[in-house]
Amino acid sequence: MNTRQPDSPSAAGSTGLGSQRSPEEIEAEIGKTREDLDDTLDALKSRLSPSQRLREAADSARQLGRRAARAAKPLAPYITTMIRVDHTHALALFRRVRPWTSSGRKRAIITNLCIALEVHAQLEEEIFYPALRKVLGANEILDKSVPEHDEMRELIRVLRSKDVEAADYDETVHALMRAVLHHVADEESELLPRAEMLMGDELAELGMQMTRRRMELLRPNLNEVAVTFARSFPVATVAAAAGLLTVGWMLLRPGSRQHGRWD
Repeated sequence: MNTRQPDSPSAAGSTGLGSQRSPEEIEAEIGKTREDLDDTLDALKSRLSPSQRLREAADSARQLGRRAARAAKPLAPYITTMIRVDHTHALALFRRVRPWTSSGRKRAIITNLCIALEVHAQLEEEIFYPALRKVLGANEILDKSVPEHDEMRELIRVLRSKDVEAADYDETVHALMRAVLHHVADEESELLPRAEMLMGDELAELGMQMTRRRMELLRPNLNEVAVTFARSFPVATVAAAAGLLTVGWMLLRPGSRQHGRWD
């Protein structure tokens, strides 16, 4: 019995075996795939980097400051924008805690972080969550947000009770970081997009309320916040934070009765 063999690579392809490629062609394709993967990873690193997000927030603050200085009426950031900036601030602080970080600097970073998280949680609970509940109704992620805040508050209490040199101090910092990362992921992937779809211009009014209330909550600890922030971040970032405070003053300056919006 004679078995007919394919006469050429194209004939082999017609039998379902596929065309044969040279080693050079395969190697070239592998190289191209590696390049594409490297480009994708670089893009993701840029988008997810807390330092990059902090730089973007600082740029936005400078733009808002220039617009507010020219405007006849003050501008209000959307509350969702302010929440994202708070998240960026917390993530950037966590990133600055390293095994080799000095005790003094680590203490300053964690002090600033704990104050920021406490203020952020209270602002959300007083202003953002009630407003979102009105339009969103029952929602599993919103339902567990306050209990997650309580978990963070307990970890903050534990951190404040420990010496920074304690053997389990860093372990507690890492537990707090995991809790915050989980909470941030839920808010940024679910609650904030839903708020922006459903709440419209109300986001600007809520942003104004949050700015006023933030100033009130920070006032008792303003000196400690300023000192620990300066020890936690580079000079350029501290300058950006000063710009944010200036913007806050412009938003709330006496005689301002109307406001625009910044999204």
